[in-house]
Amino acid sequence: MTVVAMSRGELSRYDTLLRVTRRELRVEDAATLLGLTRRQVGRLLLRLRAEGPEGLVSRRRGRPSNRRHSDAFRQRVITLVREHYADFGPTLAAEYLSERHQITISHETLRKLMIEAGLWSELMHLRMVESENTFAYMDAMTAYIEAHGKPVAIYSDKHGVFRNNTASAKGDGMTHFGRSLEALNIEIICANSPQAKGRVERANGTLQDRLVKAMRLEGISTIAEANAFLPGYMARHNQRFAKAPFDPRDVHRPLAPHDDLKAEMVWREQRTVTQALTLHYNKALIILEPTEVSRPLAGKRVDVCEYPDGRLEIRHEEHVLPYRVFDKIRQVNQAAIVENKHLDAALAMAKAMQELLPPRKRNNNEPCRRSQGAHMFPPPQPQEGAPVKRKRGRPPLPRLTPNEAAQRMLESV
Repeated sequence: MTVVAMSRGELSRYDTLLRVTRRELRVEDAATLLGLTRRQVGRLLLRLRAEGPEGLVSRRRGRPSNRRHSDAFRQRVITLVREHYADFGPTLAAEYLSERHQITISHETLRKLMIEAGLWSELMHLRMVESENTFAYMDAMTAYIEAHGKPVAIYSDKHGVFRNNTASAKGDGMTHFGRSLEALNIEIICANSPQAKGRVERANGTLQDRLVKAMRLEGISTIAEANAFLPGYMARHNQRFAKAPFDPRDVHRPLAPHDDLKAEMVWREQRTVTQALTLHYNKALIILEPTEVSRPLAGKRVDVCEYPDGRLEIRHEEHVLPYRVFDKIRQVNQAAIVENKHLDAALAMAKAMQELLPPRKRNNNEPCRRSQGAHMFPPPQPQEGAPVKRKRGRPPLPRLTPNEAAQRMLESV
């Protein structure tokens, strides 16, 4: 399946031209609706028939503008601003560039150049975590939205949390974090060039230098201490380095009444309910409690939702379904042997047999859980020494020597 990225205007144009091809709309009326001439509409129809929807995408997309300043000019402007006007806003810096250096550039273009060069930024949120994974970003994004509201878009690199770097025909190609942001009407813009990625990493480079030294001076050695230190450091950093935006309007949006932030920031997968009201997830058998809601779900799909705090919910539409879990790779432990005095011999034998088998793994596509709270999917315990490979089938019969075979025949007689 081919996915075509189109703007709102292109989608509207495509819908109008489809109505023309279905003879629901005259060419003259379509030209009026689109603000084009009849000849232009005719050319678009030819492109639609020959190339499909891709033919309506602007040919200029992805190409540099014909009015774009040369790289040498842009570099000269950024060098002058960095040396003389690093603490200036773009409007005042543009005036001084014109007066003192005879360089004419609009303040809006200069603002974009300053943003790309890292001269126009502000820290909005900082958080220390054990690893860069989906649950860590969900926790950070939840805290950010609760503090500032929903952004229109976030600008990121091409980390696997934001972008499916191994896209295939299976699924929609969207990550779990991306699907959560889409449900909240937040767009992800991934840096698509070394220069743009540098804009994302430039602030990180500053923090890796200044922040690490500041934490060392404060004697900080744990993640909890670092997260307690970050708000005060961020305020001092912004007081020194942040620049007021050219447009002072705050485009963050409050959560809509239908937005459920906690319910959307989850790792979500779908499973099919069996006739016995069970489903399989990550080497565990989940047994739904037979209720009025769950009984009709046999053969239907439900959502398995894992929260960053370790909770797991089974949902169908707006209902949360009660369930029990049977872990198919759970090991017999010593506590179980002590608590069940009458079964201690059988449990001890089961534990000994489990220790001889290689540990079973969870699913390869399960989420990284280093930033997740207590959860129900502990990793298998490593074995001491080399694991014993389990042999399939019935064990071979022992071989007998001729004397042993003759002795066994005499005994049978």
